[in-house]
Amino acid sequence: MPTHAAQALLDVLIFWILTTPHEFAHAWVATRLGDDTPRRDGRVTLNPAAHVDWLGTVIVPLATSLMGAGFLGWGRPVRTDPSKLRWGRVGLAVVAMAGPLSNVVFAGVIALAANVAPAAGEILFRAAYMSIYLALFNLIPLPPLDGSKVLLAAGFPVGWYVELGRYGFLLLMVLFYSTGAMRVLQATTLETVYALFRTLVFRT
Repeated sequence: MPTHAAQALLDVLIFWILTTPHEFAHAWVATRLGDDTPRRDGRVTLNPAAHVDWLGTVIVPLATSLMGAGFLGWGRPVRTDPSKLRWGRVGLAVVAMAGPLSNVVFAGVIALAANVAPAAGEILFRAAYMSIYLALFNLIPLPPLDGSKVLLAAGFPVGWYVELGRYGFLLLMVLFYSTGAMRVLQATTLETVYALFRTLVFRT
């Protein structure tokens, strides 16, 4: 199998694993804030099968990787009912931010794992890179990304938000492939992961 294809398949596998703590964090925090919707949907679990979206978690990431078009993907969104959440829209933003935060924490765990499995250092570095990439990508304030929920918490009109969401994916494509946003995101991610490994990987 060509190296590029093998790397693309590995990236998809890593990404699927990374969506698990991300979506679990959304579900767990929503439950803690009083919304039982994620629990009823079976989302408060670390079972990767519960969080997969076959289009967003497998097909699109594999296609973008094989085409050399960066990496784009998503897990199955966790449904929440803002009317049940403590603090309303602010609670919705807290639930949203739990996903990216979980990926930052998970990247730290991956870096620490390099101390006990140095032979897997290259794969672990790639996994940490993708975890930070997923966190930063989701902070972009465009629907349906997690960062957009901060707009609602700040009082952005719901009607405008819904209208913006209709073009969210298209706007993301324009942002990533018609500007330097993709390169900035990749460079920022790489610098962050280097710093993480310098801090958490102990040299003997």
